[in-house]
Parts: sequence; C-alpha cells; structure tokens
Amino acid sequence: MDDKRNIIMAILLTGIILFGWPLLMEQFFPDMANKNEAVEQADVPATDQVAGSASAPAVIPGTDGAGIVAAAASDKIRPLATVLRENPRVLIETPRLKGSINLKGGRIDDLTLTDHTVDMSKDSDPVRLFAPSGTENAYFSRVGWAGDGVAVPDDNTIWSADQSRLTPETPVTLSWSNETGQTYTIKLSIDPDYLITTEQSVANRGENAIALKPYGLINRKRDLNNIPANEASTWTIHSGPVGVYEGAANYDVDYKNLAGEEPGFFASLFGTSAVPGTNSYDKEVSWLGFTDKYWLGALIPDDINDVDAKFRSGGGDIFQAEIAKKSAQIIAPGKQLSTTTRLFAGAKENALLEKYEADYGIKNLDRAIDWGWFYWFEKPLFYLLNWLFELVGNFGVAIILMTFVVRGVMFPIAQKQFASMAQMRAVQPKMKAIQAKHKDDKQQQQQEIMKLYKDEKVNPLAGCLPIFLQIPIFFALYKVLMLSIEMRHQPFALWIKDLSAPDPLTPVNLFGLLPFDPPTFLAVGVLPILMGITMHFQFKLNPAPMDPMQKQIFSIMPWILVFIMAPFAAGLQLYWTVSNILTIAQQKWLYSRHPQMKEMMAKDAEEKAKKAAADKAEA
Repeated sequence: MDDKRNIIMAILLTGIILFGWPLLMEQFFPDMANKNEAVEQADVPATDQVAGSASAPAVIPGTDGAGIVAAAASDKIRPLATVLRENPRVLIETPRLKGSINLKGGRIDDLTLTDHTVDMSKDSDPVRLFAPSGTENAYFSRVGWAGDGVAVPDDNTIWSADQSRLTPETPVTLSWSNETGQTYTIKLSIDPDYLITTEQSVANRGENAIALKPYGLINRKRDLNNIPANEASTWTIHSGPVGVYEGAANYDVDYKNLAGEEPGFFASLFGTSAVPGTNSYDKEVSWLGFTDKYWLGALIPDDINDVDAKFRSGGGDIFQAEIAKKSAQIIAPGKQLSTTTRLFAGAKENALLEKYEADYGIKNLDRAIDWGWFYWFEKPLFYLLNWLFELVGNFGVAIILMTFVVRGVMFPIAQKQFASMAQMRAVQPKMKAIQAKHKDDKQQQQQEIMKLYKDEKVNPLAGCLPIFLQIPIFFALYKVLMLSIEMRHQPFALWIKDLSAPDPLTPVNLFGLLPFDPPTFLAVGVLPILMGITMHFQFKLNPAPMDPMQKQIFSIMPWILVFIMAPFAAGLQLYWTVSNILTIAQQKWLYSRHPQMKEMMAKDAEEKAKKAAADKAEA
C-alpha cells in the first residue's frame, strides 16, 4: 500500500506542478512571471535594424557569407495612421488579408487578418499581424540582395510599382535600377489565404559581372517586459522564434537566447539546446520565423539545401529571422538571375498549414503549432474534435461528444480497474491480519503481503493503470484545446461566449452584480466549481482508501483543482466536468455489476461509524 500511496501522491503533485505553477507565478511573483513570459508573443512589432544606432545606415554585408542586418529605425513611437501616410504604398486586398506594402524599402509591413478579431465585442478591430517600423508593435518582412562593388536596394530605396493593388488576381512587380546598369525587380503574388510568393530578379545590363546574394528577413520588435500572459511562451506552449531544420521542428530558441541569456530552469530541464548568440542553421532549412499562440510569420526558401538561416538580436527589443543563399550568385553581363521565397503571414489553422505543406512541399509547416510530446496522439484528437464541430456546429457540443468517445474507449480499462479494486477490497482483512502479526517487522510484513498478492492473483498496481493512461490523454486534450485557433472565440451556451477563455461567471462578485473584477486566483467560474463538485462525488463513490494519507489527499484534491483549473480555457473545464459525470455513471453501473463492492463499502462505512462513536464516547 505504501507503493500505491507514493504513486498517487506523485501523480497529484505532478498535476499540481503542471497546472498550478504558472498560476502561482502569475499571482505571487508577477514580475518574475512577466519576465519569463516576455520571451514570446505574436504581434511583436519590429523596426528595421538589428544593429547600430538609430541613425546608422543599413548594414549590408558583401558576398563573404556574413549575415544580413536590416537598417536602423528611430526609437520614437508614432501613431500607426501617421506612419502609414508617410510613404507611397501598394494596397493588399484578399478575402482574408488587408494591408499595404511600403514602397520605401519594399517592405510588407501592414497586414491585418480580416476574419479574426482582437476580442468578441461588436466593434472589435481585426487582428493586426504586421505593423510598420516606428509604431508600437513593429513587425515586417522584406527581401533584398547583398553584394560588394555594386549598388543594391536598401531600406531607403523608393521602388516603382506596376499596380496599385496586390490581390489574388493581380500580382505586383516592384522595380528599381542603379546607375551601373543593374535592374532589380520583386514580383509579388498572393493567394486567397495567407501565402505571399516573392520572385527576386536581377538583370545585369552593365559591362562587368556582378556577385549578389539574395536574402529575406522578418524583423520584429518585442518588449520582453510587457508581453500579455495569454501570448507569453511557457514550457508547454512555445511562442517566439521557431523553424524546421534538418527535418525537425525546433522550439529551443526563445527571445532570451537571442538577447544573450542562458535558458531558464524549465527550458534546461526539458531539453533546450539553444546556445545564446549561436543560432545559425544551414542544413535542410524548411522554414523559420516567429510564432505566437495563434499567429505565424515565416520565411520559406525555395531550396532547403541551399540556404543559411539565422535568428539574431540587435539589442534591446529588436529581433530578426533571416535566410540567404549559401554563396553569392554570379551574374554575367546581359544575364538575369531569379530567386523565389515565400512568406506565410496569418493564422495557424491546421488544415491550411497541411494544405500548404502538401501543395508546396513545405516540410512540417503544421509543426508551427507546438503540439508537444504527444503529437502522434494530439493530431487524431484534433481531427476528431474538428470533425464533430463541423458535424454539429457548436464547439462546446463537439467537446461533450468527444468526451463520450474518449470515455467509451477507456471503459474496458475502467472495468478492469474496478475489478482490481474489488480484488483488493476482498483481501483487505487478510492484509490487516498480516500487518497486525508483523507490525514490528516491516520487511517480513512486506514479504507476506507480496505472497498474498501472488496467491490471490491480485495486482495492486492494476487500479493505477487508467490513471497513467489518462495523464497523456488529458495533457493531449489540454494542448488541443489551448492551441487550436479553431476554438478561439467559439461560443457554447448561456454565459460561455468563448471556450478558449476562462469561465467568466464567478460567485465572488455575485455573478457580475457587484461592480468589480476579482483577482485571477479568486475568479472561480461556474464550470470549475461544477468540476470540483462532480469530482468530489466521483471520489465518494470509490472505496475509501485504507491509508489515512490517501484519504486526506482524495478529500481535498477536488477543491484544490477548482482553483488550479479556474484560469484555464472553459473548453477544458467543460471536458473535465462532463468526463467526471460520465465516470460517475460508469461507477454506478459497475456497482450494479459488482454488488459485493457496494456491500463492502457499506460494511466499511458502518465499522467506521461505530469506531467514531466509540472514540467519541471514550473522549
């Protein structure tokens, strides 16, 4: 029984640490939590420079393989509308994207996602992904060329455009010529969703051959001390620099790494391999960029085997992702050379990521979603949940139906667990006799108990198997419900307007009647309260543990979990509550199939009542 008690305590403590640690950090150590979270988000603005002072010219290396660094921009923050009016622009209009291209520098620096809003209010603005340099949340992308002895366009170049609008039907070509006979063009095309294709070309009409290295970059500004908690990176959900190198997704680099800091305790504990200041990749670079919980900006090279990639920091709050050809390309007089790069800028919708992966051969683009350790299990759960949602049209109902499926699959295991519990209860009198007989010889007591298990064909750990199996299932569901943008802003019923947010209805302020918002750790909604109540009744149906420590743990665990789960998504709380109700129904049915268990429980309850009465009388 000691082993079983230790297992149960370990599981309980693991769950409390797993789900309670972020809450405790946020409530009692907010400065430290914000500092840790500051490592990632998705709406980060970027300025043009990664190095140099605000007045420094663009740092464009030659053809010696050095990295690319964008030009510096002013540190002064200006209104978005003002910045957008400063330079000529080409409008971007698609069914899902609106924005513009800055003809100064040829930057894609103004993008909003028209079918995703910031919040659920009627007048909510669309989510802004890219913003120009000089604004509060600067975040942009551009392509260019590096070369020695030849004039190349830079961040101050004013490009000419052959169209005033970039749409899925009308591509746009930007052009610029230097004084030595080279003409640079950037042909931009866009699909109806989130993929922009860029074809860079150089026509050399000069007298001499030139050597150029095409590159692309994504630059963003990120204030590491001011990242909203719901967009911050945690050890379960990555937000920040991300990419696929050597055929595998890499979540090891975060903003702290780029800023030169060593990885934190949890990052080291869970295998972070990034080394501050050395974040370069040159083998099978499929894509790289910056991710938030729901949004992604990523560069996709045309040849994964001919690209150098890098993440870097320019100091302060400026970060950059870069790709470039491994070596300079020689362009003879009268010749032209082209390079294609793609940019994904939009929502991380699983079906769309998989479509791009199949259509364009973009390896593991779906891993922009940080599925985590149980990727092989989470994706089928996601497919099931999304299919149910498409079937019934309500994400909350889909979660309930999925809970029925999961509990149905687990039912045979639950039956075995119940049978094991019945066997354990049946041998309890013999175990008590052994414990009384060898109370002064623990080793002999343990040997006799093990012999009893063998003779009676009882496996004391069999009842723990469903618990271990449910841990990956629950964690996988946690990841699916927390990460899937498909659940973002999805209503259920009554007061649940957003299943990706915590239950907003709490008795602490009399369900909104009192005009104040309670602190997060007290804002316990109706769903987590129902979850705790159903878990309490579920435990009451179980045979009472023989060990007093186990009994205490099971009596307080539901109410601890109420507070731990309160800040989590309502969809997760809904799943757990429905799962508890189904478990109670299963237990009721199993008791009808195993009446001896019910009789044993009644007998135990009677004996405990008599003992309590006797103790009270003696007192």
